[in-house]
Amino acid sequence: MVIPVHDVNPVRRTPYVTYALIAANFVVFLATPGVASSITGESGLAQLCHLQAFLDHWAAVPRELIHGQTPTTVPTGDVGVGPQGAGCLVGPPGYDKSPPVSVLTAMFLHSSWLHLLGNMLFLMIFGNNIEDRLGHIRYVLFYVVCGYAAAYGFALVNADSGDPLIGASGAIAGVLGAYLVLYPKARVWVLVPFLIFLPLRLPAWIVLGSWFVLQAVYSSGTGVSTAGTVAYVAHVVGFLAGMLLAWPLRPGTTPPPEPRGLLWGRRAHPRAP
Repeated sequence: MVIPVHDVNPVRRTPYVTYALIAANFVVFLATPGVASSITGESGLAQLCHLQAFLDHWAAVPRELIHGQTPTTVPTGDVGVGPQGAGCLVGPPGYDKSPPVSVLTAMFLHSSWLHLLGNMLFLMIFGNNIEDRLGHIRYVLFYVVCGYAAAYGFALVNADSGDPLIGASGAIAGVLGAYLVLYPKARVWVLVPFLIFLPLRLPAWIVLGSWFVLQAVYSSGTGVSTAGTVAYVAHVVGFLAGMLLAWPLRPGTTPPPEPRGLLWGRRAHPRAP
């Protein structure tokens, strides 16, 4: 609905953890076979087979999370030719996979540049204030807990799915939920697509509240034809987990500068006291 670009909510400390998370996501993405070479993540058969083997090893799979059983045959990463033509070879896994650990590794995997950049944009804008409020160590724990809640919440709803679950979206949704609870009146600069990208300064409760409503609607399959390709349920669960974890911190949170309406252009800039 809108694209956030900046929030008017100063921090007291440098968000080292947020920067480290963003850097780690980029490093892992660049090391993911065949994905970083294209905008959409599409690739040839050899790259696709290599990617399938990589994801089977490191991505979270709902069926594995719920039932605790890993498959006896997995993609090997090689290409073979059978009666129906070329395809990816499968064989016994050459590794021991822990489904709970795969949730952590899956948080750093992304399917395309658009997937990665979208997630990192939201983490950069809203993560620094949550890290500032929680402190570095508690922020790491918060991020991981929200990511696990999102992954297992999605897995419970899709217990028999064998599709890999990847991305930092669930953990970042937790960051957004915490931001909504702690800084609902913070001003957020957004770009609204209306013929052109119109810059507006909106309260966080509008920006993040509308984002959550949209994810909840999409999680039901309403209004989107490819709901199965995006883990909207994970977004919803991660967001709610972040809200619940942040709620006890509301009384001691310093409020950001008060917004002065839904303004745009030069009038929206805050005036010095």
